[in-house]
Amino acid sequence: MKAADIRALSTEEIRARLEDAREEYFRLRFQFATGQLTDHSRLRQTRRDIARLATILRERELVAEIEGSEA
Repeated sequence: MKAADIRALSTEEIRARLEDAREEYFRLRFQFATGQLTDHSRLRQTRRDIARLATILRERELVAEIEGSEA
């Protein structure tokens, strides 16, 4: 998922997708450990998606903090 696509989502949608991505990453790690994972690139892609989602969510939190302190 691209950063521009993520920024178009609401904060709640980002949180939901972040939770889903973390669950998917857990399942992928489990499959990798048991030898059932065939596409190892999904681990890296999911990890990067988690990072993108968390980064954009944190950006929004920081903007909200700044706007709150200015008021």
